[in-house]
Amino acid sequence: MTKLELQKAAVEVRKGIIEGVHAAKAGHPGGSLSAADIFTYLYFEEMNIDPKDPKNPDRDRFVLSKGHTAPGLYSALANRGYFPVEDLLTLRHTGSYLQGHPDMKHIPGVDMSSGSLGQGVSAACGMALAAKQAKKDYRVYALCGDGEIQEGQIWEAAMFAGFRKLDNLCVIVDNNNLQIDGAIDEVCSPYPIDKKFEAFNFHVININGNDFDEIKAAFDEAKATKGMPTAIIAHTVKGKDVSFMENNCGWHGKAPNDEEYAIAMEDLRKVGEALCQK
Repeated sequence: MTKLELQKAAVEVRKGIIEGVHAAKAGHPGGSLSAADIFTYLYFEEMNIDPKDPKNPDRDRFVLSKGHTAPGLYSALANRGYFPVEDLLTLRHTGSYLQGHPDMKHIPGVDMSSGSLGQGVSAACGMALAAKQAKKDYRVYALCGDGEIQEGQIWEAAMFAGFRKLDNLCVIVDNNNLQIDGAIDEVCSPYPIDKKFEAFNFHVININGNDFDEIKAAFDEAKATKGMPTAIIAHTVKGKDVSFMENNCGWHGKAPNDEEYAIAMEDLRKVGEALCQK
């Protein structure tokens, strides 16, 4: 896909996030919106996947370690063709397969159930090691939150990945600088994030995680890196492209009301309209 096509796809992913969370009257829009460009690039460009064959043993794997941003993952999966986009409106409803956190048993395209923070990199390490032992070429991607990496298990997994030289593993940190209680450097600072991953023998790349040129360059560099895993520190804007949600930790985990929903969708309509003028 071209950069413009990816940007347009990301707008649709963001619309799906807002629609799903609004319909659920619950959920986590802020971090879903900040990571929407990462989700879009992974599912529309980067990963070797096939929505018609979601269990292909040779597919690339993705683990959403910060499982509460499931609305972003679900919207990317739906827009990529894993299930109907209309089903996003059933988010968190009783009987829906799209629950508040990803469920690998019931959702096509979900490779790992998640929700308990800090565990995703460990699961991704297991998948990456399995690929090495089976002499398979698939790659494994894990997306973490910057607040989530305050969890100690993240660093245990990082130590393992670096020691085992899992160069088929790529960890992405959605560094929007906000968690549920406020700025991460005021709650329990994980900075400098890049130096910490380097200390665990990761190849580290810092990027603007809302810029597709930088996203592409980073994933290309990760694939070319041999003998060590890669960590991409994606500096993003929480609530990206929704005016009243941007850089506001209050939108970490609540749904917009009807009036706010209308404003959010109008914001995204304008973003999409501007792209159509290019």
